[in-house]
Amino acid sequence: MKTNLDISFHVQNPLWKTRLRPYTKTVRMVLEEAFSEVKNMDTSLRWYDKKAVFEIAIVLADDAFVKELNSQYRGKNKPTNVLSFPASSLATDNRQLTTDSILKANWYELGDIVLALETIEKEAKEQEKTFRNHASHLLIHGFLHLIGYDHIHGKQAEIMEKLEIKILKKLGISNPYL
Repeated sequence: MKTNLDISFHVQNPLWKTRLRPYTKTVRMVLEEAFSEVKNMDTSLRWYDKKAVFEIAIVLADDAFVKELNSQYRGKNKPTNVLSFPASSLATDNRQLTTDSILKANWYELGDIVLALETIEKEAKEQEKTFRNHASHLLIHGFLHLIGYDHIHGKQAEIMEKLEIKILKKLGISNPYL
């Protein structure tokens, strides 16, 4: 599957290299499937120029690093499994962008997704899931946040969960909400 994603990797905790082997291939496969699924839907990606490139930074971190970010940016002094940091107005207010300006630019930063190793390991064990499947789900979850999906309200959560389930199914991963 060929998409217009440029994925950069920042391995803050080297244990990721053994837990999600091969981590670059796994992350790329998951994000390409998510990107392919949503690019033609009614999202901020539907208007993209076929030649446009979308950049995502993946940070494979530990709980201490994620706790620091979660405290600084969300006011929650604890680690969490995934954090998403949208890079631009792409995810929040794409109506400000005109078709003309979109066609002139061919490179868009979607943002950063930060995953916490220990929290994901703990949750996977508690939920009787493989680490790879749980991390894949959280990558999709983080990606959807980057492009404007949220789960604060019931209807938004339902839409986001259905999309996560659909993408995971295409990857051969069962519904994480059961």
